[in-house]
Amino acid sequence: MTEQLSGILTALATPFAADGSLDEQLLRHLVDRSVDGGVDGVVACGSTGEFAAMTGDERRLLVETVISQADGRTPVVAQTGAVGTREAVALSQHAEAAGADVLMVVTPYYEPLTMDETLHYLRTVADSVQIPIMLYNLPGATGVNLDPDTVGALARKHQNIQYIKDTTGDMSQAGKLIHHHGDVISTFIGWDALLLTAVAEGAAGIMAGTANVMPAELVAVHRALRDGDLPRAREQWDAIYPLMDTLMSAPFIPAVKAALEELGLPVGPPREPMLPVDGATRAQIAEALKALPGRTAAR
Repeated sequence: MTEQLSGILTALATPFAADGSLDEQLLRHLVDRSVDGGVDGVVACGSTGEFAAMTGDERRLLVETVISQADGRTPVVAQTGAVGTREAVALSQHAEAAGADVLMVVTPYYEPLTMDETLHYLRTVADSVQIPIMLYNLPGATGVNLDPDTVGALARKHQNIQYIKDTTGDMSQAGKLIHHHGDVISTFIGWDALLLTAVAEGAAGIMAGTANVMPAELVAVHRALRDGDLPRAREQWDAIYPLMDTLMSAPFIPAVKAALEELGLPVGPPREPMLPVDGATRAQIAEALKALPGRTAAR
């Protein structure tokens, strides 16, 4: 990948077959659905993809399948972070060899780490590969918040640290990343409902699990913003916001999977211990989908 990553990135859901295994055929269909919707990249093994519930072999298979199906039509970001540094390095080197364009690296998410330990982990992973790195700041799961100045310092010392996915939901923090450190790192917001605000602020783009459900609609909002047509962007955003709000207000991964099933894509339930949404929430999602302008069933 020679161009700078920007725009709408789909955080791919992971479809599971009835026996609980990865449904490779349906995963390929989800990749095509996003590509056909015009997204600017797809993400394998992100949080929406339930990576933490997978084995290392499953994560490798998923990354290889997504890269194979994307086939150069759109960039592939592979999330390769892990609880242990050795595993994160191994997954990162595998994804690089498999043809990933960018590696997204979440910090360890079980044992609370000091900032020094966190930075040592990130430096080690970054130094183990040649392709661009996207830091994944997810303090709600990791217990460590990568503040903007720390991120900027990392990017200045490590040439391949070029992106960050900020999933704090804090636009004040994101604004500092964009305005204070935009010369060395591009910021993606990992909070779907902030698309309009974040791109208007100057974020490189959004990494969105809801793009599994409405890829073309999110792309349309982004393109209007990119073109400087705020009234058009707001009109399109207003049309999809009820569905966005419904999905973001429910347990997110089960909600995305329920929406995909309502669209005719049998992606299966989330892996336990996560459970499907309840009946009332499923009904709310179905109603919100019906109201989506121009909604058509998934092919």
